[in-house]
Amino acid sequence: MGVILLLALVSLVTHPIVKRLGRRAFLLLAALMAAAFGVFVTLAVPVFGGANLVEHLEWIPALDVGITLLLDPLSALFALLVTGAGALVLLYCAFYFDDNELGIPRFAAVFMGFATSMLGLVIADNVYLLFVFWEATTVFSFLLIGHVSRLRTANSAALQALMITTLGGLSMLVGFVLLVHAGGTPLLSEIIANPPEGTIVTVAVYLVLLGALSKSAIFPLHFWLPGAMAAPTPVSAYLHAAAMVKAGVYLIARMSEPFSDVPGYRWTLVILGGITMLVGGFRALRQFDIKLIVAQGTVSQLGLLVMVIGVGDPRATFAGLVLLFAHAVAKAPLFLAVGIVDYSTGVRDLRRLSGIGRRFRGLFVVSLVAAASMAGVPPFFGFVAKESAFTELLEVGLTQPAAYVALAFAVVGSILTVSYMIRFLWGAFASKPGVPDTPIETRVSPAIVIAPALFAAIAVLFGLASQLLDPLVRGTLPETTLGSPEYLSLWHGFTLPLALSAAILALGTLLFFPARKLATTLPPPSERFSGSHVYWLATRTLDTIAVRFTSLTQRGSLPFYLAVILTVVVVTLGGTVLSVRQWPEEIALVSSPVDIPIAIVMIVAALFAMRARTRFQGGLLVGVTGYGMATIFALHGAPDLALTQLLVETVTLIAFVLVIRRLPAHMAERPKRAPRFFRLALGLGVGLVLGAVAVVSLGARIADPISLGFPQLAVEGGHGYNVVNVTLVDIRAWDTMGELSVVLAAATGVASLVFLNTRVDQSPHLSRRAARDATRAHLLRVADPEDPASRMNWLLAGSYLKPERRSIILEVVVRLVFHGLLILSVFLLLSGHNAPGGGFAAGLVAGLALVARYLAGGRHELRATVSLDAGRILGIGLALAVTMAIVPLFFGQPALASSWVDVDLGPFGTLPLVTSTLFDIGVYLVVFGLVLDVLRSLGSEIDEHEEADNAEFAEEASK
Repeated sequence: MGVILLLALVSLVTHPIVKRLGRRAFLLLAALMAAAFGVFVTLAVPVFGGANLVEHLEWIPALDVGITLLLDPLSALFALLVTGAGALVLLYCAFYFDDNELGIPRFAAVFMGFATSMLGLVIADNVYLLFVFWEATTVFSFLLIGHVSRLRTANSAALQALMITTLGGLSMLVGFVLLVHAGGTPLLSEIIANPPEGTIVTVAVYLVLLGALSKSAIFPLHFWLPGAMAAPTPVSAYLHAAAMVKAGVYLIARMSEPFSDVPGYRWTLVILGGITMLVGGFRALRQFDIKLIVAQGTVSQLGLLVMVIGVGDPRATFAGLVLLFAHAVAKAPLFLAVGIVDYSTGVRDLRRLSGIGRRFRGLFVVSLVAAASMAGVPPFFGFVAKESAFTELLEVGLTQPAAYVALAFAVVGSILTVSYMIRFLWGAFASKPGVPDTPIETRVSPAIVIAPALFAAIAVLFGLASQLLDPLVRGTLPETTLGSPEYLSLWHGFTLPLALSAAILALGTLLFFPARKLATTLPPPSERFSGSHVYWLATRTLDTIAVRFTSLTQRGSLPFYLAVILTVVVVTLGGTVLSVRQWPEEIALVSSPVDIPIAIVMIVAALFAMRARTRFQGGLLVGVTGYGMATIFALHGAPDLALTQLLVETVTLIAFVLVIRRLPAHMAERPKRAPRFFRLALGLGVGLVLGAVAVVSLGARIADPISLGFPQLAVEGGHGYNVVNVTLVDIRAWDTMGELSVVLAAATGVASLVFLNTRVDQSPHLSRRAARDATRAHLLRVADPEDPASRMNWLLAGSYLKPERRSIILEVVVRLVFHGLLILSVFLLLSGHNAPGGGFAAGLVAGLALVARYLAGGRHELRATVSLDAGRILGIGLALAVTMAIVPLFFGQPALASSWVDVDLGPFGTLPLVTSTLFDIGVYLVVFGLVLDVLRSLGSEIDEHEEADNAEFAEEASK
């Protein structure tokens, strides 16, 4: 777990590090990933000795969600692949990117986030945690594929990959839920050890398979992978050769042995894998882009892996895992070689490439070794892996006919593999007759070949000394009576698999020559019945439906939107109320005589609001009803609710006034009789239905509410006596975190509607010191009683105000109460754990202090008072709240658990310090940032627009 946390923390700080150090930072990241590889090497020693390593940390016990990590032989092998390949690709990045290239810090941070998520995926044992990491890899891969955002193809490919893999991931989640329900445990290791049975399990297995097949680009969901080649070369080498696409194969390897007897399991994987292998191989022979040749070859090899492992026999799984690692160490250097050729020449079309091999001899040798290993040429790793696959399929086929079908697909697909690997080498490096040598536009560092050379060296090493890998892969197999797989070796004598390998090499070489000529003469294959065409039709149909439905419902009329929403409320809730027969026996209409005058005031205000002629009148009258509710809360012993309602109503009223400045003062013409009666009926219906819901809810309660235990929980679990505040920051803190996210989204939405480019205030910066200097210079002038402009400034930006818009009384009052409001907000924040207050109310009070400064001094005063960006304040607040949710996990406590210490202050009493107060500070900052954002968007920005409009109008009038 420590490695995961370290990599996660590094990914968070990678952006500033790379921004400062440039591409040299990739060397540090590569060293860190190599260190992680070393850690897993040391951990793997006892694991392969038979001692699995398990770490568990409770997270959400009620939902069976815990952080359970398992390092067994299979996960250890994949962890070594993820970290080792990641280190080499990061080393390659140090020489591939330029320091002045845009977006490199973002790329590095996202890459590290992906590597961390992929590592978590292969060692997660809890299926829900596995799903979290699974979807994290999906999101990070979307960002990496669309890294070059200026390219429309990159954006389209990233979205396509996101849609396909997310769809598969959601189906996989449903499958996991069903498996957990059937197996009675959320741990994948326990589900596999004691696999459940039944129809539900069959459905669950196929849902999980859908997720795995979509991730590994298996037919008919294979089409997203070639499109993802719009990503930078390091992404293709890591995600699409060594990491992400292997996630689905990893999951299939986990599930094949225990669930292979599920009806249709073997045949589904064998047939879909075989089709994928053939489709990818044929398409690779038709490509002219050398990167797409490698990409289509990747699709083909993924089909081979799924097909072999999908046979469901431990011997076939053994061969499939050997193939998987052979593919990773051979395909990654091919992608990296393509990147070097593309970077140097700017050309990937094999019809325009010529003479590259003579000028990049080292790169050609590396590519030759990798391509030979992919094609199954001895003595490389690929040959050993193919021999193992043929041997085990022949052996398993004696009892499982699906193995013979897989063998047939594998032989034909391997012939295609030999042919398109020759096509790749010829296209990328050969000197072609009639084609001039491709000019070298950019010189690359010779060190850029180190990473692909190390990959190729591994392919040679495990070819000549495959017995080193044999016990590691063999350790992943469960105990079985079916027999053991053949030991890995470069030479097993003259056998049928050897004859198949020789025939494949000969036929593949012969196929290259006619295929090279036919590729230029045959028309391209029709896409009409391809998966990509189906995806295009589906998205186009969905877009058409969305546009038509939007045009029907989104008419730009707020009354229409409200009418639809309230009508649904009346129909659904009203129908539910009518179907419920549990009404309270007694209904107390009034609990206190004081309620009657307050209710009368609220009703009268609501009636007058209906008759208001101006927007300002309507807003004030609606505000009266809110203040009436605050009074009722206060009279019924709920000071926290009363304070919050009072502050929210005030801030809302101010925001409303800021908005209506740009709207006509008077309401629109009154509607005709029919719409008026409809609105009246709808309003009455909403009132009656909500009143009935409240009454029925009170009468339907048959058990004691859980809130009765909150006072005790507040003291014992949260160390506070203000039940409302402790509930928000401790007992129900998850709800508060969700609400903070909603507040952040709302602030962003408001800003996006008002600001044209950025929410950051880009007006000339007025520091507090500059404001004081301007005020001091203003005071040195001789005051003229007849000149309003010579009056004393009471605000920081008072000298910027027009004389006719100044109010000395308002300025003096604001100057006097501003600091008092800030002190009051801090007091409410710190005392809210044991007295009325808390971060939400305190943030609103601090926000009202800003409102006062803005109303008195305008946008310049607001800028001088708070120069920080509102978005950063919001982000810091949310980050602080999230941090306080995560920190307890490091101490073995559940997320958001509170701790406290009582500090003895002697005669002054005891000062309780509670960690949830820091969470409340995050709430404070979010609310304060929201008010600031609203003031800058609905206040300052609209002021600036109005000033620009007035200046333009004056200029036109002067002409």
